[in-house]
Amino acid sequence: MSVDDARGPSARKRPNVLFVICDQLRADHLGFDGNPIVQTPNIDALAGRGTVFDRAYVNNPVCMPNRSTLMTGRMPSAHGVVFNDRSLPVNATTFVGRLRDEGWRTALIGKSHLQHGESKDAVLPLGIAGALSPFVDGWDTLEHPERYLEGAPPEVSNFYGFDTAEFAVGHGLFFAGHNFRWAVDRGADPDVLRHGLDPSRPSPGRSPLWWQIQAMPIPEEASATSFVTERTIDFIEERQAAGGPWMAWCSFPDPHHPMAAPEPWFSRHHPDEIPLPVTFDDPGEDWPAYMQRIRRRSVDNEGTRPWVTPFGPSAELLRAATAATYGMIEAIDHGIGKILATLDRLGATDDTIVVFTSDHGDMGGDHGLLLKGAMHFQGCLRTPLVIVDPTRPQQRTDALAASIDLPSTVLDLCGVETYNGMQGVSLRPLLEDPKATVRDAVLIEDDYPLHPIVGGLPLRTRSIVTESLRYTRDSDGFELLYNLEGDPDELTNLAVHHRDPVARISALDALVDEMARADDLTRLEPTGMS
Repeated sequence: MSVDDARGPSARKRPNVLFVICDQLRADHLGFDGNPIVQTPNIDALAGRGTVFDRAYVNNPVCMPNRSTLMTGRMPSAHGVVFNDRSLPVNATTFVGRLRDEGWRTALIGKSHLQHGESKDAVLPLGIAGALSPFVDGWDTLEHPERYLEGAPPEVSNFYGFDTAEFAVGHGLFFAGHNFRWAVDRGADPDVLRHGLDPSRPSPGRSPLWWQIQAMPIPEEASATSFVTERTIDFIEERQAAGGPWMAWCSFPDPHHPMAAPEPWFSRHHPDEIPLPVTFDDPGEDWPAYMQRIRRRSVDNEGTRPWVTPFGPSAELLRAATAATYGMIEAIDHGIGKILATLDRLGATDDTIVVFTSDHGDMGGDHGLLLKGAMHFQGCLRTPLVIVDPTRPQQRTDALAASIDLPSTVLDLCGVETYNGMQGVSLRPLLEDPKATVRDAVLIEDDYPLHPIVGGLPLRTRSIVTESLRYTRDSDGFELLYNLEGDPDELTNLAVHHRDPVARISALDALVDEMARADDLTRLEPTGMS
């Protein structure tokens, strides 16, 4: 179906799509969401000409599962990437592939994490005998760091629907994708980049509070944010010159921990200007035991645990981490400003749909917790979401939306037919009427397949967010229930001590209904016929 078919004979030509995604960015760490400290003028200006979704939620609060959902429009339990220890099947149908099939030229620039290269250390043997793969050996190694540290990086093509892909692999000071050679060519020390996640190595500008807070000892122009910015601009310029619609997946690895940015961004904010969240001292008396253990856990600065799991920061550490995070966000905002200025310069602004979002949030000190995981509070679950369609006015909506809805939405706005197995809904009705409703609830899945080996977290956690409630139940049977209208800070667990049995039953019914709807019956492979 063409755009003319969808919008009439006077419709514009097929639109470009700029999909900007950040990593671990909270919705309230942006100016347009009401943050009075962090300075994001370019993102705020983008929000000022699009539709702002004030209640956009993830379908999984972990990187790979939700990124795969953003690609496929399918729940993690349907596409199979339920944790950071497995790659999205190479034959998965994606909305990007549908655009490419209809004539869009597509590129991924920056963080992918559709394959487990960044997190392959999480792949622990489960002792399953006789496991077979239908794919050729090495299909899921395209994001493995060792492939980029020596010699020329491999050319990546036909990657989940992308014609080309240039990866920014790693976080903080560790670079190991196409961005590694980029950074070295711009003055970064390759030895520093190879060992940037080693807390035992001395590094100038590192905070004594936590090794993951530090100023990057590399030039600003060598940073991952600069890599994503400049290569996205290069792609847009090339495609505008060539003609025809394009789709760019512009994926910034920040502000995911480590909280590291080059100057001048690292020192933009002083920890003393960072207030503590109002829930910072929440004792969590009505939480499950594993969350109480996380609240009591502190960081390890001795180098024995280089990649920190969620923990309870001190007030001093939280302020320092947040100040550094704000600097990372402001660097991203600067890059986005350059990309949007390129669209203006090339006369492409009115022909380009822009989506801005994040793969998940971060506890950010809420309830005395930092980072993310099986902690389904608003800071982890709610993400920023702006959709700019130049044919529609600026507006805000508090209607529920989810990550899973974005593939259907982009295809709808581009006039491209959806495909079998998509489980989201188009948000286009909300762009036309912000008071409309497209869904009654959002289902959040969260699995921890390492549970049988290392324990620590429940094997499964499921949450439902409705108009007024957030209800969570894990595989150990523990329940959390919050009235988001009367208790937006999620301080009183209504699921315990028979505090609100009526609301509990209502939420449990909604959870069961959404889980039943998410049960995947799609047959993606054809069957033979005699």
